[in-house]
Amino acid sequence: MKASASGIDQKLQDCPYQTFVHGDAKLANFCFSGNGQRVSAVDFQYVGGGCGIKDVAYFIGSCLDETACEIYETPLLDYYFEQLKIALSERKVLVDADAVAQSWRSLYRFAWADFHRFLKGWSPGHWKMHGYSERMTRQALKQLGNKTE
Repeated sequence: MKASASGIDQKLQDCPYQTFVHGDAKLANFCFSGNGQRVSAVDFQYVGGGCGIKDVAYFIGSCLDETACEIYETPLLDYYFEQLKIALSERKVLVDADAVAQSWRSLYRFAWADFHRFLKGWSPGHWKMHGYSERMTRQALKQLGNKTE
């Protein structure tokens, strides 16, 4: 994992669609309205440029256990990209939303692997370290051509 960290990071940095990322997009750092229609982010210890799928993966990882991650991966990503497309259109952002979705979807496993790498170093026994996280990491490493963790 340590030997692959720079390759994982490079894949995410090479994404042509960069944005601002929160950096710690966990459930505890978001405030939701009573009806769930509005949300605000807090705790901006780090904000910087990066691939937005990182915040998506981190957020999903903070909300769901292993089984739920497996079950809801596709519907959550589909919903996220539908909403992103709507938001980009409403705000008249001149970017191909489908191209962003395609690029970020292809990097989802790398974002998970980046998250997994962080957790292994920070808190190896953390509840977010589970089989789903391990599988996402193995798939990303395989794409990098690295067969080991």
